[in-house]
Amino acid sequence: MVCALAAEEAAARRAGARVARVGLGATGSLPEGPLVSFGLAGALAGDLVPGTLVTATRIVDDEGRTLWEGLPAAVAEAREVVVWAASRIVDDRGERLELAARSGAQVVDLESGPLAASGRLVAVLRAISDTPEIRLGQLALAARPEGGVAWAAVLKAFATEPVTAVRTAGAARKALAALERAAVHWSGDGRLDAHPC
Repeated sequence: MVCALAAEEAAARRAGARVARVGLGATGSLPEGPLVSFGLAGALAGDLVPGTLVTATRIVDDEGRTLWEGLPAAVAEAREVVVWAASRIVDDRGERLELAARSGAQVVDLESGPLAASGRLVAVLRAISDTPEIRLGQLALAARPEGGVAWAAVLKAFATEPVTAVRTAGAARKALAALERAAVHWSGDGRLDAHPC
């Protein structure tokens, strides 16, 4: 499994899964072999709530062109979705809804597109952490490029937008708990099969 954030990496490791953290936008070195995009995602539409597990059947660009198509990860409770491959964080409600309409995607993340471009992506398993109604706000700046925590940005978010920050942090906790539960289903080889076993 491949993730961007230290918190995602910790969730996978607590579940006993092998995981490589490659930073925001998957800009770090990728491990050898098949790749599973694992981590948090944002909902583009309002019917996905924090903690919902999603698995991709397609990854698309801004205009809805297919970058990757494959079988969903075999996770019973995961909803099948189309993922928009973002190159930046989108936190504005109107922009999210417009992107959903234009691309046909329900979910957005920063890593699945670059992982698809590697030619080795076999599955996507994500959990919803933010929605058009539950914004990231200043916490959007809380991740460093390598996936660590920018603590000054976290403190600023809680000081300047306490209600938004508390709500966003709670939603992220739900999503990380869902990811950890899902990762428990896979053995120590750290690989999510993209088809039922």
